[in-house]
Amino acid sequence: MYVSEWENGKRTISDRYAAILRQLLGITDTELRGGPPAIAPSMADGYDDLLSRIDSAHGVGESMVKTFNDQTELLRTMDRQMGAAGLVDQMTGHLAALEDALNFAVLPSARRPVALALAGASTLAAWQAIDSGAVERAWKHYELAKRAARDAEAPMYLAHAMGEQAYVLCEAGRPSLGLELVRDAQRVLGQGGSPRLWAWLYAAEAELCAHAGMPDDCRRALDAAAASIPSGSEDRDPDMLSIFLNGGHLARWRGNVLGLMGDADAVTSLYGALEVVDPTFVRAQAGLHTDLAQAHLARAEYDDARTNLRKARLLASRTGSVRQRRRVDRLSERL
Repeated sequence: MYVSEWENGKRTISDRYAAILRQLLGITDTELRGGPPAIAPSMADGYDDLLSRIDSAHGVGESMVKTFNDQTELLRTMDRQMGAAGLVDQMTGHLAALEDALNFAVLPSARRPVALALAGASTLAAWQAIDSGAVERAWKHYELAKRAARDAEAPMYLAHAMGEQAYVLCEAGRPSLGLELVRDAQRVLGQGGSPRLWAWLYAAEAELCAHAGMPDDCRRALDAAAASIPSGSEDRDPDMLSIFLNGGHLARWRGNVLGLMGDADAVTSLYGALEVVDPTFVRAQAGLHTDLAQAHLARAEYDDARTNLRKARLLASRTGSVRQRRRVDRLSERL
């Protein structure tokens, strides 16, 4: 009995020493006891894989970038007509493919077009996340969009991402901070940028001013937006495909902003916008009816407000817009 206990204690001490030696020497138990050594992985394997991915990224040419942009455009169209709720997985996979291509692109000539495509796609994904109520995901997508825009040396894309990100701050209850971000976006553009993007930034500034309780600044920004918008019915900015804005859209935006301030001109402006809104912009129509309800409430026109809220709720449900449904619910509580 005594010998057995002594033998067990000896084995325990031996096992402890063996564990210490394995840790110090970085070898396996089999190697310590004289068994055949384990086959170490080849150091070249990691480099081979890295070089393979770099070569693949280097091979991303104009046709592949066009495919990425076409996919973004398809997702943008689906989002506009059906809403963002059913597109999360597709958008996530799309961004992952673009990020992967950018991460392994070495030279600026290869990186810039991919980075530009990523900036546009990330901004779309962020706005979809706002619409779905996923504000943290939206914020991260905007940060990705800004990094990609800087990598692409594209101040227009950077300014647009900053302008949209300001809405996250506004809806979080920090409109003044959002206003600072919009004005920083304008400074990023400097003397550059397309007229349509400038009109968009001025309109965003006006909306943030309305939320921040700055009516004089709001009206100045609205006037600047109206002075910047190109004439005609064309709404797509050829230099900034994320921007859809023409005189009709701006009239709707102006009505929304005036409605936030309780201005009597809001209703006239909004009904004018309703007559020209593109029927495929389903979420925009939901927003327009919500804006009208808000403007009617400011004038104590409750029946008209209820009518527009019913339409807004139906359209918001059709697109799954959490953001618009929240607006409708908040306004419904005031009736």
